Amino acid sequence: MVDQQTLHEGWTLRAVPGPQVPGEVAGRAIPATVPGCVHTDLLDAGLIPDPYLDDNEHAVAWIGRTDWVYETGFRHEPGGADRVDLVCAGLDTVATVGVNGVEVGRTENMHRGHRFDVRSVLRPGDNTLTVRFDSAYRYAEAQRDRLGDRPNAYPEPFQFIRKMACNFGWDWGPTLVTAGIWQPIGLHAWSTARFATVRPLVTLDGADGRVELHVEVERAGDEPLTVRAAVAGVSAEATIPAGERGAVLLLSVPTPARWWPRGHGEPTRHPLEVTLSAADGRTLDTWSRRIGFRSVRLDTAPDAHGSAFTLHVNDVPVFVRGVNWIPDDAFPTRITRGRLAERLSQAAEANVNLLRVWGGGRYESDDFYDLADERGFLVQQDFLFACAAYPEEEPFRTEVEAEAREQVTRLAAHPSLVLWTGNNENIWGWHDWDWQEPLAGRTWGRGYYLDLLPRVVAELDPTRPYWPGSPWSGSEDVHPNDPAHGTTHIWDVWNTDDYTKYREYTPRFVAEFGYQAPPAYATLRRALSDEPLASDSPGMAHHQKAAGGDAKLQRGLDAHLPAPRDFDDWHWLTQLDQARAIQLGVEHFRSLRPVCMGAIVWQLNDCWPVTSWSAVDGDGRRKPLWYALRRAYADRLLTVQPRDGGLAVVAVNDGGTPWRGTVSVTRLTVAGEPRAKAELELDVPAYGSVTLALPAELARPDEARRELLVAEAGDTAERALWFFAEDKDVDWPAARFDAAVEPVDGGQRVRVTAGTVLRDLTLFPDRLDPAATVDEALVTLLPGESATFTVRSARPLDRAALTARPVLRCVNDM
Repeated sequence: MVDQQTLHEGWTLRAVPGPQVPGEVAGRAIPATVPGCVHTDLLDAGLIPDPYLDDNEHAVAWIGRTDWVYETGFRHEPGGADRVDLVCAGLDTVATVGVNGVEVGRTENMHRGHRFDVRSVLRPGDNTLTVRFDSAYRYAEAQRDRLGDRPNAYPEPFQFIRKMACNFGWDWGPTLVTAGIWQPIGLHAWSTARFATVRPLVTLDGADGRVELHVEVERAGDEPLTVRAAVAGVSAEATIPAGERGAVLLLSVPTPARWWPRGHGEPTRHPLEVTLSAADGRTLDTWSRRIGFRSVRLDTAPDAHGSAFTLHVNDVPVFVRGVNWIPDDAFPTRITRGRLAERLSQAAEANVNLLRVWGGGRYESDDFYDLADERGFLVQQDFLFACAAYPEEEPFRTEVEAEAREQVTRLAAHPSLVLWTGNNENIWGWHDWDWQEPLAGRTWGRGYYLDLLPRVVAELDPTRPYWPGSPWSGSEDVHPNDPAHGTTHIWDVWNTDDYTKYREYTPRFVAEFGYQAPPAYATLRRALSDEPLASDSPGMAHHQKAAGGDAKLQRGLDAHLPAPRDFDDWHWLTQLDQARAIQLGVEHFRSLRPVCMGAIVWQLNDCWPVTSWSAVDGDGRRKPLWYALRRAYADRLLTVQPRDGGLAVVAVNDGGTPWRGTVSVTRLTVAGEPRAKAELELDVPAYGSVTLALPAELARPDEARRELLVAEAGDTAERALWFFAEDKDVDWPAARFDAAVEPVDGGQRVRVTAGTVLRDLTLFPDRLDPAATVDEALVTLLPGESATFTVRSARPLDRAALTARPVLRCVNDM
């Protein structure tokens, strides 16, 4: 058996001397946590300020330009093993590894593991292990100077090092260039042979499950070996003859319970156990995972609208209700399984079924994928290339291939993973971002996306589709961001155009679209010391990383909403505008089913407190967008859409049973007076949609500033609203309501009864208690209607404050 000794204790950290190193750090041996990184060690030691607060990010910039040495001591008692390996699952990034003063290896890729044979340099008893990390900046800048600069989206050299690109800053993230032992490290002692890789290719063959199990071994001897595998009551065995290093086992499981994605069935998994034995029967190594039997294919066939992009799971087309996922912390070792579970719960509760792991971060962790498998999420994993022209020369080509092979093999067992993507926006960038002239014929990554990566995926995991980029049209003969073909990113909305432009698109699959808003008030108050807070106060400005971001927020407010009187209004209205923009986009794209078969919102999460496109902020608080997303991604969606010069009700059914009933559509005034009404019969097949044109007496108002449409289908779906004028132009009555607060277990219940129309009524209990949450938001009430909000908090909140501005808000309280 492989004997494993973790080496996570007793580490210290030292800065290599340099003029940039502060006096309080120079020459000190600082206690270090492994796995971890330099920033978190210095933070724990009280030697740097929290880089997430105010503009402290600038005060710690020297860390990324410094070399660091980690060191620990450990005891080793030789046990007669043929081999003793030092196994480094992840070193960030430019590392020199030494044991007892002897260099045993060098690394320059954060995204792969390394194994070094150290048996000959170990001593009985006490030993010393050192890992020196050279500055990632110095390495990247040297590669840039050697190979020639290449364009990217930000003035940082992130494409010249195989490291998490967003460490170098992004339009939502801080520049915190890390170094450290960021994955487990330890000694593995073994004899005869061990598993090098175990790669199960899991598919369906008709109703039966099929596992094609590829095993490779590393040997310390040449005797015959036996591999045994078992899953769901079926077993198989193969012999690896002396001198050979691989075997393939086939297991056929009769009619297993399948793994289904969210909304389509149960995500059933089955334990797969694999054992490696010596000729005398000794167990040498074991491997186990929980696999899911399911099929995946990608339909990209040409049709009357262009060419499709439809995921089929178990031969069922799935409309993707997705979110883009970024690293949940700039310091990945702070991301626990519990934190991931909370974030994926937030995605599930927002009716999300797919998470796209974006290409400027990391290949997500085993915990992330295990949770996604367990909860029935689909996952699209980008290879790690984003928003830049990447060199294809050495050492990068070899590192990229090794990284891709390791990650494709590591993730092969996970049923949630349904799509590999070659890059984020790099093919689009080459076409449209003025790259070609400065590149002057130099490599930029095309060879990775259209040759190397598809070959690796085809060789190691042909069960899953590969798509060269996001966006990508499917052909070099078609513009990479053509909405009629493949996947598209829509960023003219936000950057230059109003969000109503979403309705001008008929895309096949929207892989990115988004709109900004600030984080929750409690998040701002924790992170910023600005007094008073203002949209342009120093801390707010530092935590807005998007070019022209505040001006774009203001453009959105000017187009749609009343003018804010103060910061509280600005905060509320910018969060509301974000929610409105994305709800409009999602409902439009879903209404186009089956021409459009996916929408992936940018973005679910944040890595720090920041004004960004997220639905959940950097402290884990849900913004109003999250509630809008839950509504827009509901299994059954009723939405009013412009159609053919008029209006229509579109009913979208992402459930497994038909949706039948009556839709009542009323045109009424904001005072609640009905002007016209009709009832429409609804019959929507499972996983389908129906468009019902509205008669002119409903679609044409008498007074646009004073009227709206309400479409209701009883309890089968949330009602749909259509206002004939923008909020800033509506003739709103001043908000009047009655509110009652009563205690309940774990919090309070707030019941609001409308005396007038209340547009997008929302509670912000975090203004009273940073830990408080609320179950509902963005509720529009007509006169006489009531809504109930359940507030969860550890202590009772002030009743008067709970029902007054700025905690309780609506559009017409302005």
